[in-house]
Amino acid sequence: MKLIVITAPEFIRDETLAISSLFDAGLEILHLRKPASSVDELRNFLNQIPGNYLDRIVVHEHFSLKDEFHLKGIHLNRRNALVPNGYTGHTSCSCHSLEEVEKKKDYFDYLFLSPIFDSISKEGYSSNFSENELKIASQNGVIDSKVMALGGINYENIRKVEEMGFGGAAVLGHIWEPSLEIGVASVVDSYLKLKNSINI
Repeated sequence: MKLIVITAPEFIRDETLAISSLFDAGLEILHLRKPASSVDELRNFLNQIPGNYLDRIVVHEHFSLKDEFHLKGIHLNRRNALVPNGYTGHTSCSCHSLEEVEKKKDYFDYLFLSPIFDSISKEGYSSNFSENELKIASQNGVIDSKVMALGGINYENIRKVEEMGFGGAAVLGHIWEPSLEIGVASVVDSYLKLKNSINI
């Protein structure tokens, strides 16, 4: 099962150091999501990450940076919904319904389906699916190795994600929320606790 980390939407002190430490600890894919960022801000951010880790990063904004920094790929969402003309690399996409997953799955390397549980990072962003509904979707092949669970995932419930047949989990709040209060060193501990509780 894949374990993907999504950055906090805002820039955090020592964040690139924390990201480098996550990669050192074995993180395979990081989604760089900074909705309000300028291209120059993201370029400066990427320049602070060791070059040997850049091909593990998927960018949500300013898709031109993918080729400039030889990143892993791009991610589509409601804000950035179209693949650039001529683009042929790694592409993922956000989905918010099982119907959307069925329509899009064949066209992407993987999809995010959310919110699976009540969000940690977005207040009032509640689970959109019952556990039974997700199990049936897995039995019917809608949820499979190409579908990543997103939303409210933590140490207590990540094993349910695995049991429900998802190909992986994308985590945000569980990783970054502690860093806002007790320092980014806690980020790696949170990641390792999740990683060690599932089969990767």
